[in-house]
Amino acid sequence: MRDIYDAMVIGAGAAGLFCAGSLAQAGLRVAVLEHGPEPGRKILISGGGRCNFTNLEVSARNFLSTNPHFCKSALAGFTPHDFLALVEGAGIAWHEKTLGQLFCDGSARQIVAMLLERMGDATLHCGVTVREVSHDGAFRVETDRGLFQARNLVVATGGLSIPKLGATDFAYRLARQFGHDVLPPRPALVPLTFAAGWMSALAGVSAPVSAQAGKARFVENLLFTHRGLSGPAVLQISSYMAPGEAFAVDFAPLTRMQEALPAAKRARPKAGLKTVLAEHLPARLAAHLAEAHPGNLADLPDKTLHALGARLNRFEFTPSGTEGFAKAEVTAGGVDTGGLNSRDCGSRIVPGLYFIGEAVDVTGWLGGYNFQWAWASGHAAAKGIEGTRQHGQ
Repeated sequence: MRDIYDAMVIGAGAAGLFCAGSLAQAGLRVAVLEHGPEPGRKILISGGGRCNFTNLEVSARNFLSTNPHFCKSALAGFTPHDFLALVEGAGIAWHEKTLGQLFCDGSARQIVAMLLERMGDATLHCGVTVREVSHDGAFRVETDRGLFQARNLVVATGGLSIPKLGATDFAYRLARQFGHDVLPPRPALVPLTFAAGWMSALAGVSAPVSAQAGKARFVENLLFTHRGLSGPAVLQISSYMAPGEAFAVDFAPLTRMQEALPAAKRARPKAGLKTVLAEHLPARLAAHLAEAHPGNLADLPDKTLHALGARLNRFEFTPSGTEGFAKAEVTAGGVDTGGLNSRDCGSRIVPGLYFIGEAVDVTGWLGGYNFQWAWASGHAAAKGIEGTRQHGQ
């Protein structure tokens, strides 16, 4: 029989490592169990290997959840600047890209190394299979390495995205076991697929656009793929879309094309439509759209130019599906926040049980927001556990 730990963390991803580090920094005895061969595998591939570790501007509006207020307390308790102070304290050089996104100058391995260093005396066990979890005053975790016991249990095993890295439904199964509801998980920040074959001819074309679904709107790049659409604008909008729902793309968000095309005809009647469109769109996209209208602008009725311009400012797309969890950056849905305390992500049903990170029904935008939720929720759970110890519970 092994000693009882103050806390056990299942999952050595971003949230689990950070929570374990925060617990260790508070002087608690901590064990981390990871079923993969190494910690932080999703961190290592993020940001092209440089880890978009946070964003300078983070608020609840950057997250999706059935309870949009749930994430506020944790995000306020540990901010991007708090994490940035750790990064700088570890001597990790960083830089800001567009829209407040922060990346390592070097490798994402620097972030993993920092998180492991911060864990101090906490024990990390990789390649561990959890067979059964029970609770009888303490949490008993049966594994292929034997029995582990802890007064508190933190579940940080993520969602279903990127199964090649070992993603499973462990968190959802455990949540249901202990009486928690789980909202149906679905791919988020995911490329969209289309039945229409014309897009494949444009594969590789990227364009700055405004994408909109309902009230959600993102002004970023769109990328045509062999199977449909991707790029930041599409990944962002995918999180807000129900299956079969259409969304609109403005390919010239700074120009009213229904006015610009007729005006170009009056100013340059001998110019070709492809030439004029290429002043606002990528050349290959302009050429594709102009195929149906050869000749000069003078040959095209104003009504035709007006209609084409209007369509460019609001091009309706209806996906046939998505690339699924295999290509999804994150998982939407998950453990229902209604059963968790927003202050520390602790269970309202089973004292000492916590769910953090991607396992929870809190999904961030693209651009470092999901990592910030991992850090913040991990910090919140650690504070909650530390508080119960201080009060002798």
